[in-house]
Amino acid sequence: MSAIVAATAGAAVIAATPASGAASTLGAAAQQSGRYFGTAVAANKLGDSTYVGILNREFDMVTAENEMKMDATEPNQGQFSYGNADRIVNQARNQGKRVRGHALAWHSQQPGWMQNMSGTALRNAMLNHVTQVASYYRGKIYAWDVVNEAFADGSSGGRRDSNLQRTGNDWIEAAFRAARSADPGAKLCYNDYNTDNWSHAKTQGVYRMVQDFKSRGVPIDCVGFQAHFNSGNPVPSNYHTTLGNFAALGVDVQITELDIEGSGSSQAQQYQGVTQACLSVARCTGITVWGIRDSDSWRASGTPLLFDGSGNKKAAYNSVLGVLNNGTGTTTPTTTTTTSGNPGGGGCTATYSEGEKWSDRFNGNVTVSGTDNWVVTVTVSSPQRVIATWNTSATWGSANVMTARPNGSGNTFGFTVQHGGNWNWPTVSCQVG
Repeated sequence: MSAIVAATAGAAVIAATPASGAASTLGAAAQQSGRYFGTAVAANKLGDSTYVGILNREFDMVTAENEMKMDATEPNQGQFSYGNADRIVNQARNQGKRVRGHALAWHSQQPGWMQNMSGTALRNAMLNHVTQVASYYRGKIYAWDVVNEAFADGSSGGRRDSNLQRTGNDWIEAAFRAARSADPGAKLCYNDYNTDNWSHAKTQGVYRMVQDFKSRGVPIDCVGFQAHFNSGNPVPSNYHTTLGNFAALGVDVQITELDIEGSGSSQAQQYQGVTQACLSVARCTGITVWGIRDSDSWRASGTPLLFDGSGNKKAAYNSVLGVLNNGTGTTTPTTTTTTSGNPGGGGCTATYSEGEKWSDRFNGNVTVSGTDNWVVTVTVSSPQRVIATWNTSATWGSANVMTARPNGSGNTFGFTVQHGGNWNWPTVSCQVG
C-alpha cells in the first residue's frame, strides 16, 4: 500500500512558526474552516499539569479513551457508573470544549456479565445500555460512536462474528435507533479501523451498510475513521477518495483515533497528508488524535503522537498546524473585467470556481464571458505550481504566472495546482486579446 506522502515527495514540511495572523493552536487553526481538532483523554491523567496544560491549550474536542465504554459505564447489569467519564466530560465542558461519546456498543471491552449473555437477553441488555448511557449524557455529547468495529478484517467485506452479531444482523440498526431516541440532538456515528483504503473489502462493506441505512432512513449522521497507521500500514494514497465517497452518501466523516508511528520528517509528512485529506472534503468535520504525548499512547513505543513524552511539540505538530492554517482562510476568487484592446468598448470577465481536491493538489476551473478573443492571467502563490491544463493554450511568464488563451474548445478551461500545503485559490484576470 503506497503512502500519501509519495504524492508530496520533495515538498517541504510546513514551517513551524505560524504566519502573521495565523492561529497558534490546533483547535483554533481547525476552527478557521469550521472543523475541530480533538484528542483522547484518560481520567487518571487529569492530575498531570503538563498533560492538562496541553489539553486545555491545544484541543477543542475531547473523547474519553476508555471511561465511556461498556465495561466502565455498566460494570454490573443495571448498575451504571459514570464517575470517571463525568470527570472527563465536566473538565472538557468547563473549558468550553465539546465531547465525542465513545462507544455505546462494541464486541470488545464488554463487562463480564454481558460476555456471558446471548440471544434476546443480550440484545435487550445492549439496547438498555445504549438507552441509559445516551440518556444520561443527553445534550452534553456532540457525537456518539454508537457502534464500534462491527466489520471483519480480510477479504469478505462482511460483519465480524461476535456475540452481538449473533443476536441478528439488524443489531447495528437497532442500536442507532435506540441512540436517536435517547439523545436526539447528538450526531450518531459508526466507527471502525482499517477502513482507510477505498479498495479494501472492509471499507466497501461499511460503505454498503451506510448506503443502505441512508436509503432506508436509519438514523446515521457520520462515519468515524480510526486512522491508526504505521510502516506496515501507511496512509493510503486514496485516503481522500475514501473520505469523499463516504461524505457523498450524505454523512459527515471524522478522523477519530489518529496516530502514526514514526518520527521526524517522515511522520510529519504523513500527518500532513491526513490533515490535507480532511481539508479536501467539505464534510470532513474534524480530526481527533488518540492521545496527547507519545508516553500517553497505547502505542507508546512507536512514538505516534504530536507531542513527545516531555510535552514538546514535534515536527508532526508543526506540519499539522501549518496545513490547518494554510488550508483555511482561502482567498475568494478574483474576477476582473477590462476593455483593453477592444475598440468596441466591450470587456471580458474571468470567473474562477473550485474543482476536485486531493491531498496534494486541486483543480480550478475558469469561465470567460464577454468575448471569444480572451487572454486570462492565472496567478498562483508559492509554493504552488500549475502541473496540468485543459481546454486552453497556456504559456508561463514565471513559475507562478500562467497566461491562458482559447484553443477552440470554448470559453471554459481548467488546470491542476500542486499546492505544497498552500490551499489558497489562484487569482484570475481577463483582458481582450
